[in-house]
Amino acid sequence: MTRAPLTLTTQDARRILLHLQGLSRSPTGKLRQEDLFQLVETLGYVQLDSIRTVERAHHHILFSRNQTYRPKQLDRLYAKGQCLTEQWTHDASIIPAKWFPYWKHRFPKVKAAYLKSAWWQKRVQDPERAIEQVWAQIDQSGPSAARHFETEKENVRETWWGWTPQKAALEYLWRTGELAVARRDNFQKVYDRTERVLLADHAEPEVTHTDFVDWACRSALDRLGIATAGEIARFWDAVNPKDAAQWLEKNGADGAIPVCVIDPKGSGKRDAFARPDIEEVLRDTEDPPSRIRLISPFDPVIRDRQRLKRLFNFDYRIEIFVPAAKRTYGYYVFPILEGERFIGRIDLKAFRNEDRLAVQGLWMEPKVKLSKLRRQKLEAELDRVRRFVGVGTVEPGLVG
Repeated sequence: MTRAPLTLTTQDARRILLHLQGLSRSPTGKLRQEDLFQLVETLGYVQLDSIRTVERAHHHILFSRNQTYRPKQLDRLYAKGQCLTEQWTHDASIIPAKWFPYWKHRFPKVKAAYLKSAWWQKRVQDPERAIEQVWAQIDQSGPSAARHFETEKENVRETWWGWTPQKAALEYLWRTGELAVARRDNFQKVYDRTERVLLADHAEPEVTHTDFVDWACRSALDRLGIATAGEIARFWDAVNPKDAAQWLEKNGADGAIPVCVIDPKGSGKRDAFARPDIEEVLRDTEDPPSRIRLISPFDPVIRDRQRLKRLFNFDYRIEIFVPAAKRTYGYYVFPILEGERFIGRIDLKAFRNEDRLAVQGLWMEPKVKLSKLRRQKLEAELDRVRRFVGVGTVEPGLVG
């Protein structure tokens, strides 16, 4: 007998998402190293990004969930090499190392795509030589970064972002699982043989395709709560929507249950799927803190723009790749979360050499007013960000 879809509201769906993504918890508790690891596992992945207009994305993602977090905590946890590993999800991300066996399933496809790509063929004209040089350097000197090959630069102007063939080979060997990132030095990857970095996790056998799809879909839905096949596929960017749809059809009540998400304001309804325990999750979901928090443009909650707009009625895109004259808002603009609502966006920049955090623009959503109380909450969050970044002042003052 086919189960009738469970009816939920968009408010239910967004509250569940914030709960599962760690944004309903109190952000003030002490954050121990084991708590930090659990937070990364709760999120699933923490995207890495080099831009430091305010603070690098991976650090801000964690800070937005616990204001006591400081970057050195992740650096220490990552350096141990046994808890976390850097792998490619939709982008370079930190994930729990115990999931490495699932990534083995991806490596052959990545390898084939690399070798066929025009990017690889143009940048690495002698692949065998470049790869041999990488192995020789690592085996002779241990963990190595691209800078260790600077004397080998050839036709740098012809390489992508100034990459040498050896740098491209390092990335190829990392993306195909033969190398792992042992640590980051000033955000530059330091690579080593995977078996020396991941140890026991590296030795685990590759899972079957069926088990891989099951893990990818189940773990994605665990963190999204409610999703369509396409949204499940996009979470890890590891399976296609067809695989996800087949998994949903095959697993039934064991993996997912049908739901109908309705918008009480009349914008329609949407069929989706939910974790089997979704009713219990909803009962356990706490009210998000009423304080204001600035959310990283690379946050997992922000990443799926269509889903963000549907659940939160918040249309957002990061404009760092948009020419300045064509930007609607600014270069590095943070969504502003108040409780369970995105109420606006703010353009910030840290001028560390001037010891200040600059507010370069503030835009509230339609029908959202910057009341006295809301202004106070926003100023309190800006002061928390200031301390997190390590500068002395926030300038200029907010305008109404």
